[in-house]
Amino acid sequence: MGYPDPREALRAFHRAGIAAVEGRAAVARALNEPSAIPHGPFHLLAIGKAAVAMAHGVADQRADDVLGGRVVTRCGYADADLTRRLPVEVLTAPHPVPDERSLAAGQALVDYLDDTPNDARFVCLISGGASSLVEQLADGADPQALSVLNEWLLGSGLDIGQMNRIRTAVSGIKGGRLGARLRGRRADVLLISDVPGDDPAVIGSGLFFGQNTPDDPAEVIRDLPVQLPLPPPPPAVNNPALVRVHPSIIASNRLAREAVAQAAQAAGWAVSCSDQFIEGEASVAGRALAEAVVSGPPGITIWGGEPTVTLPANPGRGGRMQTLALAAASVMADTACCLLAAGTDGADGPGEDAGAVIDGGTLQRGMANGDDPVTALAAADAGHFLAASGDLVQTGPTGTNVMDLVIGLKS
Repeated sequence: MGYPDPREALRAFHRAGIAAVEGRAAVARALNEPSAIPHGPFHLLAIGKAAVAMAHGVADQRADDVLGGRVVTRCGYADADLTRRLPVEVLTAPHPVPDERSLAAGQALVDYLDDTPNDARFVCLISGGASSLVEQLADGADPQALSVLNEWLLGSGLDIGQMNRIRTAVSGIKGGRLGARLRGRRADVLLISDVPGDDPAVIGSGLFFGQNTPDDPAEVIRDLPVQLPLPPPPPAVNNPALVRVHPSIIASNRLAREAVAQAAQAAGWAVSCSDQFIEGEASVAGRALAEAVVSGPPGITIWGGEPTVTLPANPGRGGRMQTLALAAASVMADTACCLLAAGTDGADGPGEDAGAVIDGGTLQRGMANGDDPVTALAAADAGHFLAASGDLVQTGPTGTNVMDLVIGLKS
């Protein structure tokens, strides 16, 4: 059906999904739409793992309009060519755990907004990862406590919405606090969504968007393992400083899933594109999705979402998609089924693997190397097992981030 090797078919379908939501192309499309951002000079701010790719989309379409700006992305994702195309400064910070570089990047954004004229106009590009890449803390806060807090969050099993509520409570720029520094100036905000529901106030912890129903910060942080001093409360959604902020979602998990479906259909497969959002523990989700593929009719099934992993004290190699894939492999053993589980940003967890593509022989190949899948899952070490079985997927930075894609195949 177009691809003789089912595993290669899944890789090709995953690439099609990524291409549909790639940041450079998505920004270029948005700037060419009839309701596009008005022409004329503006300042550019780009924040997230896809920030450089998105900024290149601006350079492709509106380079002459850019007066200056700041671009903040993950360490290793910077592109020297961007500063030759646009008059911007590129800063890098770690992901997923912030440190002093994140604080420096947050301060750079604050300073830039404070120093630009009262009649300035802004184009802001936001993608996943922004919560870690830029930060500002209340006076007297210990920067090391910020790293400890985020390490705890990543292993807590909390979903992205719950984590971002906590991050917002202790932040001096999240929850619309950075946007308040616009002081009523116009900002067109183009967003690549990495959250369920595609809410601009949640993407990247809502740097430029006020809160409809603000949390009580003291309640949010009450049971945390470390305590940070609280900043002033976030602005409400109708705050005068934010009245000229205009959001546009330019890429999402739904768009990626639709592109996967189109590629699979073009290759001759029957396709089912599920609206079920993958959440909860990745190992539990992996077994459930694999059972659906094994017991279902022949064809391709597509899911999107972002499960979680509750980490042990000393986790091994791998992230949520590798955990999901290894759990699925225990169900698909000795079947004619296979499954790809991978992040759309190219990095599943702190390593360089995007995920994995497993099949009926995955367990046998990994165990032949002396590894045990049950032990690997318990130790959050799925990546080690999947490296031994030859099933890891590497894409490198993709220029986007719309959560995760899972694609099942039954011959």
